[in-house]
Amino acid sequence: MSRAFLLVTDSLGIGGAPDAARFGDTGSDTLGHIIASAHPHLPNLERLGLLAAWRASTGQPVGDATGAWGYAIEHSRGKDTPSGHWEMTGVPVLTEWGYFPPDFPSFPRELTDALIERGRLPGLLGNCHASGTTIIDELGAEHVATGKPIVYTSADSVFQIAAHEESFGLQRLYDLCDIARELVDSYVIGRVIARPFVGAPGSFRRTGNRRDLATPPPEPTLLDHLARAGRGVISIGKVGDIFAHQGTGRIVKADGNAALFDATLEAARTAPDGALVFTNFVDFDTLYGHRRGIAGYAAALEAFDARLPELEALLRPGDLAILSADHGCDPTWPGSDHTRENVPVIAFGPAAPRTPPGRRDGFMDIGQSLATHLAIPPLPLGQSFIDAAT
Repeated sequence: MSRAFLLVTDSLGIGGAPDAARFGDTGSDTLGHIIASAHPHLPNLERLGLLAAWRASTGQPVGDATGAWGYAIEHSRGKDTPSGHWEMTGVPVLTEWGYFPPDFPSFPRELTDALIERGRLPGLLGNCHASGTTIIDELGAEHVATGKPIVYTSADSVFQIAAHEESFGLQRLYDLCDIARELVDSYVIGRVIARPFVGAPGSFRRTGNRRDLATPPPEPTLLDHLARAGRGVISIGKVGDIFAHQGTGRIVKADGNAALFDATLEAARTAPDGALVFTNFVDFDTLYGHRRGIAGYAAALEAFDARLPELEALLRPGDLAILSADHGCDPTWPGSDHTRENVPVIAFGPAAPRTPPGRRDGFMDIGQSLATHLAIPPLPLGQSFIDAAT
């Protein structure tokens, strides 16, 4: 046992899941379509086995692959961020989330009336399914002029509120989201998300002050088990929010993939023996997947790939790193929502298994493998691909 690192390349799916048809996602393939369209140069990820995992996931011959590669098929019933993250820490979401319909208005009158009254608002804008950046461009000027926040949702179980940091106020937005979190609990909604932005009409831009208010996981996750065992957990990026700050230990916020990687490297320098460093690299999803930016997604993958040797150089004897994803978000797909895909399971570092993980029937195997590596009692679900003697 030494340390463990769980790196989530948010939305990097590697081919449609067996049940993709249920979500209208048959044929989705985030990585495959980026490769076909933009031809990114990913020598380190290829060396670690990402392309082998993609080929295996999509039914192609793997060939002479290197690395401890594999792919996982999701058990949870949704293709959302909390479901993916909770499942990879041992807790699949087997009940149905609540969702808001795509027809206008998306939100029930009693919900919006209560939010207006409790938030002392002049009204609301939006009330529909929308891309976050698009709706800010469309309604941002009216929001600034009227003080009415922008509320919207998507195919995920989510209630999002966008407001200008200066004219509306960042703390006021956070307080409003706290109210919304209480109000949507009866609708079984997974997350309320604060979406602050700045700028003027024609040049609005979202900031790094996003905040996710998630409902807590239904059962103790790997993070809770580590906390009970007295182990250190360092949660980087939005991980703390995703787990409703349960078992998430020291929380490190950073804005953008480069800063998130910097924070991960700093954790690799300082994390004690037995600790888990858990990082979500959000830009892949928010900046490129949802916005259907193929070239940007490819460039972000190349930038991530180029920095992997920095992390590898900081791994100590006995360390294990696992790279995975929480869902897909195919930038070639219609709309702007997540796609139901398999995800990579790439183990590397001194304690990586000699036998590739291969196909894993459930993201839970990631959590179970980390539990094995960190020498805590087995989690209730999942099959480890790590030998306890490693």
